[in-house]
Formats: sequence, C-alpha cells, structure tokens
Amino acid sequence: MDTLTAIQERRSIKKYDPAFEMPEADFERLFDLVLLSPTSFNIQNWRFVVVRDPEQKKKLCEAAWNQQQVVDSCFAVLLCGDLKAWEKDPQRYWRNVPDAAQEQLVPMIKNFYEGRGEQTQRDEVMRSCGIAAQTLMLAAKAMGYDTCPMIGFDAQRVAELIALPEDHVVGMMVVVGKSIADPYPRGGQLAKSEVVLTDRFPA
Repeated sequence: MDTLTAIQERRSIKKYDPAFEMPEADFERLFDLVLLSPTSFNIQNWRFVVVRDPEQKKKLCEAAWNQQQVVDSCFAVLLCGDLKAWEKDPQRYWRNVPDAAQEQLVPMIKNFYEGRGEQTQRDEVMRSCGIAAQTLMLAAKAMGYDTCPMIGFDAQRVAELIALPEDHVVGMMVVVGKSIADPYPRGGQLAKSEVVLTDRFPA
C-alpha cells in the first residue's frame, strides 16, 4: 500500500483478532521504519516498550480502564521518552557525519537544551513520540495491519508496570493488530477553511 492510501485508510480500530500473531519479520520491518522517525538534533529520545506477554497485557488493560483492544491486539507499544537523551553521550547521534559537522552540531545540543529547563525537554519528548506514533500507524497500515492510538490510561500505573526510569515519561500508547470489525464512519471532519489558515489567524 502506498503512503497516500495508508493515510486515507488508517483508522483507530477498537476490535482485533486475538488469535492473530504478527510474523517476526514484519515486526522487525515495522520497527526498522519507526526508527527512521525524525527527532530534534537526531537525539532519538523516544523509547518503545512493546508489550506482548499475555499477563503483562492484562495488567496494562486494567491500567487502561479495561479497554479490550489492549489485550486482543498483537501487541501494545508504549511510546516513552528519555528527558535527558540530549546529554547522554550526544556525539553518538552524529557519529556518521564528517568531523567538521560533528564539531558544529554536538555542542549545539547541550547549548539548546541545558538552559531551557524541564518543560522544553518534556515538550521535545512529546513531539518526538507523536511523530513516531504517526510513523508507526502509517507503516503498519501500509503493511496491512491496524492500529489505535491511546491516551486513556493511568500513566502512573503504566509507569510502574514497565519500570519506567525516573528521567523518562510515557507519551502515549498504540496498539497494533488485525481488525475484525469495520470502524464507524469518520466522526466529522472540520472544514478545511476552518483549520488551514494563510499567513496568520484572522483579526
């Protein structure tokens, strides 16, 4: 499936075939694509906790207020972020570029994040998770799978379940699997004229 078709056909699916298992080759391919998602300064601050174990999925389902898609999907992906990725051996993010580029870019990472505080670091993690989630959903759709992005869960309970490090946060969850029911019609798209503005908001 091409990218434009995947964008048009991707829907948030709630009902999955609990017996379906994604082939391991497809799983590896999917995450090879997800890891191409862009991040600021290439710091790759996302971390993907893939929940596949049936018992862990049940616990995650409970933390997600018993939303059945967490259990019935092939797996759930918790998109987390390392708030301090920018300061953890940052030269590795640019190890494949010429020395002159490394000497310019690596110091810029610290200069940008160090003085801007925790809110900027958190905002960056959430941006990165959002971009990666969209890559995940579109790649999955193009490969013939279905997804559902989710924020309906107890973040503290989820953090405990996955032993989230203190300098990390949970951004969102995406479940991946094979749909067994058509979604509802699209809820109601706003008019393009309302959401696409030229140059500035109207006075």
